[in-house]
Amino acid sequence: MLNLILIVVLICLLTIGLVFLIDRFLPQKVKPILVIVFGLLSIFLGYKIYKSINAPIEFNKVRQERFSQVISKLKDIRDAQEAYKTVNGKYADTFNSLIQFIDTGNYTITTQRDSSFMKFDRAYGIELQQDTTIIDTLGQVKVKDSLFGADSRYKTMMDVPYAQNDEKFEMKADIIDKSGYKAPVFEAKVKKNVVLYDQPEDLLARENSHNSVEEVNGTEIKVGSLTDVSTNGNWPPVYDRKIN
Repeated sequence: MLNLILIVVLICLLTIGLVFLIDRFLPQKVKPILVIVFGLLSIFLGYKIYKSINAPIEFNKVRQERFSQVISKLKDIRDAQEAYKTVNGKYADTFNSLIQFIDTGNYTITTQRDSSFMKFDRAYGIELQQDTTIIDTLGQVKVKDSLFGADSRYKTMMDVPYAQNDEKFEMKADIIDKSGYKAPVFEAKVKKNVVLYDQPEDLLARENSHNSVEEVNGTEIKVGSLTDVSTNGNWPPVYDRKIN
């Protein structure tokens, strides 16, 4: 903004100087031509100034709209992966596996209740009460119905919204060692450049260098991690409040 103000001040000073020189030194018959030229030049410069002010505003609107759609799909991927892990003990490493699981997978619905029984204790020679937990299986429910209902959007959850060349989310799954515990992990991501491919290069470069809790940091939008046991996304809370 400071650079813009300096440019406007400089243009004003140059205009005043040129008007003075034209009025002082140039012949009368040349002045109308120069007035037209400077009028057109003023319109052009005014348009450029307007664009420089409006471009970041429009960029923010486009970014928020597109990021919202991308993050919505990443949340679907996360929900599907968490369901897959609940049933299979690990995450899916391909979208085909994930979609097939949603189409055919089932959750087992269980309930647990505390109970107790009497057991003879040889050490004391008497019967003592023993506490236990009983797990009852109530039935099964389809994963698809639980996560998506009648919506079939999960079949295209690998497609990146607004991508120019039909790019897909990059997704990987792995097992990592965390203090001796073998932990399943996954990560799904897409580069910001893919989503904002048609935006001004200077604003896109600034977007890729964000390092703030109020922004999507880095050059990618992603959920999960291949190095930490986490299913969090790298977006700020504002996207969670606006996306259902």
